[in-house]
Amino acid sequence: MNIGRARELSESAEMVGVTYNGSPVIIQHVDEHSKTARIYTKADPEKEMDVPVNSLIEE
Repeated sequence: MNIGRARELSESAEMVGVTYNGSPVIIQHVDEHSKTARIYTKADPEKEMDVPVNSLIEE
């Protein structure tokens, strides 16, 4: 996924299918400088992670 699309999804109220390592995730925030996104899995919302944006897949 590219930075612009990740930012759009993080700001959207619409729930779009995004996965990280095969798990459905929610994008909270995108850092354009480091090209990372703060995400959490739908299964474990308490576990937040910073991951490279290019590792996210839009379904």
